[in-house]
Amino acid sequence: MQSSENVNDTRVGRPPRHIAFRTTGRTNGQLTRLAGPSDVGRSSKPFVLLDRFVLGTHVPRNLPLHPHSGIAVLTYLHEGSLCTVDSEGIQRTLTPGGVGWLRSGRGAWDVGPAITSGAVLGYRLWVALPPALELSEPYQGTITAEEIPVKGPARVLLGKYDGAQSSLQTPIDMTCLQVSLKVGNHWRYDPPVSHDILWVAVHSGSINAGKLLEAGEFALFDQSNRSVAFFATDNCEFMLGSAQQSPFDVVEGYFSVHTNAAALRFGEVEIGRLVTKLRNEGRVASKQAVGVLERMRFVTSGLDGL
Repeated sequence: MQSSENVNDTRVGRPPRHIAFRTTGRTNGQLTRLAGPSDVGRSSKPFVLLDRFVLGTHVPRNLPLHPHSGIAVLTYLHEGSLCTVDSEGIQRTLTPGGVGWLRSGRGAWDVGPAITSGAVLGYRLWVALPPALELSEPYQGTITAEEIPVKGPARVLLGKYDGAQSSLQTPIDMTCLQVSLKVGNHWRYDPPVSHDILWVAVHSGSINAGKLLEAGEFALFDQSNRSVAFFATDNCEFMLGSAQQSPFDVVEGYFSVHTNAAALRFGEVEIGRLVTKLRNEGRVASKQAVGVLERMRFVTSGLDGL
């Protein structure tokens, strides 16, 4: 049995894979930002943002307007359920263990009036889209916990792992897993040869991955395709993301990430059109609409009419 003091990949010719960056993030109210496009997201791209969120129980709430462009967004719920209405007026409900997937493309509204049930705890992950998809038509979908394939201790939220594959279509070759280990268990992740980006976010308990990682921590490993072995020092759950590093630039807007300024301008114009349409339909308050337009880099028209 491997020692819990040194559980990383020590096969012949394969030096241990080290943790290059770790953080407990920055908390603002009900949201903790573990990684963002202005900091570690530039090293972990295509994974450019990861938030952990906690919402209250059994209440309707008017969540902030959340348009996006240029990214895909995974929403994963550990606990509770969340019912929202998207920009097309379609009601979508996420239940415990379920996944929501938005490919925003040219522009889409992701979160609006919502109803929570139970204590809601989950994660939101932004994935930068490649040029071929960053201005594509939006797509949204959800899958329940029962529809997520399981391989050993891992649930395959996105992509594929050890022969199991998610039904959600990903924009690039990537994997996102939810892993549960009992105290004393060992588990090794062997990434595909092309995957040189790897991170974990520990939801509960603690794991040793060369160094001890505890609940609430995010860790980015050094860039390589080497394996990482995990030893559970407590009953634990963690999320894992793996992909080939994106070769494209990260050009940020307040709601968007694109590969160049022209694409960001296009996406913001589309967001502005959509927000104005929703305001005219009475589905978005004027204050919210103005707040969105004020935060965008390229779109200022429409403020006077709102």
